[in-house]
Amino acid sequence: MSSTTRRASVSDSMVTRTLSELSERDTTRVGLDLVPAARRTIGLLRTVNDSLWLHDRPAIVEAVRRYEELWMPLMCGITVGPNAPVVLPPIDVEWVWFCHSLNPEGYQQYCESRFSKLIGKPAIFDKENEEYALIRCRAIWSQRYPSEPFENEADLDVPSPSVVNESLLDEVMKHRFLYSKFSEPYMTETMYLIAAKQRYKGFLYILGKLSGWSSRFVPTSDILIMWFTHQSYPTVYAEDLKEIECDMGKLGRVWETVKQEEVEATKKLWQRTFDQPYEKAGGHIALKQEGVPSSVKPPIYWEAFDADVNTKYKSMIPRFLLEVCIFSRLNSRTRSMQDARHEFLRLRVVRCHRELKFDTPIESISHNLWRKACHLYCEFGTRGIVLELRSRAGLCLKGSKLVDTVTFYWNDLLRAPTLTLGKEVEQKVGIVASITPPAQAPYMLKCVPDRVTDDSGAMISDVILRMNHYRPQEGRWLSRTVLDHAGRESFVIRIRVGGGFWRRGGETPSNIQWEDRIIEVREGSWSYVAGSIGRAPEKVVGTAIPKEPEEEHWNAMWHFSTGDELMLRWQSSPSTPGPTFCLRNQSSSDSSDCDRYYLIVR
Repeated sequence: MSSTTRRASVSDSMVTRTLSELSERDTTRVGLDLVPAARRTIGLLRTVNDSLWLHDRPAIVEAVRRYEELWMPLMCGITVGPNAPVVLPPIDVEWVWFCHSLNPEGYQQYCESRFSKLIGKPAIFDKENEEYALIRCRAIWSQRYPSEPFENEADLDVPSPSVVNESLLDEVMKHRFLYSKFSEPYMTETMYLIAAKQRYKGFLYILGKLSGWSSRFVPTSDILIMWFTHQSYPTVYAEDLKEIECDMGKLGRVWETVKQEEVEATKKLWQRTFDQPYEKAGGHIALKQEGVPSSVKPPIYWEAFDADVNTKYKSMIPRFLLEVCIFSRLNSRTRSMQDARHEFLRLRVVRCHRELKFDTPIESISHNLWRKACHLYCEFGTRGIVLELRSRAGLCLKGSKLVDTVTFYWNDLLRAPTLTLGKEVEQKVGIVASITPPAQAPYMLKCVPDRVTDDSGAMISDVILRMNHYRPQEGRWLSRTVLDHAGRESFVIRIRVGGGFWRRGGETPSNIQWEDRIIEVREGSWSYVAGSIGRAPEKVVGTAIPKEPEEEHWNAMWHFSTGDELMLRWQSSPSTPGPTFCLRNQSSSDSSDCDRYYLIVR
């Protein structure tokens, strides 16, 4: 049987349906709550990523030894009977256990050959239960292995000993940076995980019908995290997939390079089955594609943190971003391409700058397959996207005429199954929009010059002078206003540059000493009294006071209200062509114990 015939048989055996129509009877039943389990998996990957000692070979060698010689025999003994204790191993052992379970066939053979049974993993998702399970495990460990420390105490400076299970060591070493594939902050959001769970059910539905499939099935990132999570509970995974007869070698593995033909075949299979694009926002091809550059990181610094340290500043309003993917396809009724040459799709955002427009010619859209028309990141405050079908006016006329329009609002997409919605434009073009849940993005601030102020924070002005009954204004401070991403005033920064009085004439400010050039940051916006004339906010949240450098090779020094000190040295050398800044804590008296930053001035 040829590959074409085999693919046709796979397609014919599947009835096109939407993901939301899949029931427990249609697909494999998953005996695990995948949403909290996947969230915990991402937490484990992040912990390993941040624990740099777990990236060193000696620590991993010791972790593999502890896993094989101590942990697995311990689990084999305590999982006998219905009342087995719920325990959680130390992080290094848990990490090796997780990596081992990502090879289900190898893990099962390992357990059967050593312990004559498959050893499972307890489902612990609550933080309090995790702490209890860890304490319980420590007690059992100490009783069973009194001479073995519970924590990994490998000496990283000593050459690592030989390992019996080299294949397991290679697996753990290979997965050290697995978190890089699942580091986007929206991936721990409940809405995202629910959508990923639904698409994983579609993956299992296709998996059960891959008999005769000649190509490899390439997973997306959202399906991959659910698949990894499912595999990391070996007994549950084995029970759920026991009725699926599939060659697991036909599934693309993480860190593998897949052919572009395999990616296209996977997309076509998914589209024939569910009539939806395979990729989506937050669900891109997770494996490296042959001949395709590695996926580029978003053009923003989008790092996940457990807490926002800036919430204490009420004037700082956080911004939220979401990823948006737009796919398009010509309907089967759109036969004539003669008119399509004069039509195009225009994408705009509901609330944005009026010049923000993306145009796509209709003739470039495929009849058969969903193609990605646009991939962008939007502020949640933009409300949604608008797609317009427009017709060009003609060769002699400029501009275009609106034919039809459809709108996708973010709130509607957040309520949609798998965070995806489909619509039609003029019954000609099918449009599918998908988003990720909005996640907090870095603050976007800019500093703009403002008017000179006096010592009290009032702007130097006739208006202020008149309100003060013509009492002279003392002092001169250069002022800067800090605006956030929406143009709101968040802070006012002031630096003292002069003394003296100002009434109404040409009084000249007096010079001040270097030690008196104080910089202060005030939280809030200006209190305007007349037009653009006002007073700086009263609350001072930080100051920087100049000091004479304590060491000769530093040219300047500032003492911060946080207790830190910033030192500056001007120099010009090939290695540091510009000023050198050194930031150190007040508790450290040695300038060598500081974080150095180099600024190139052009």
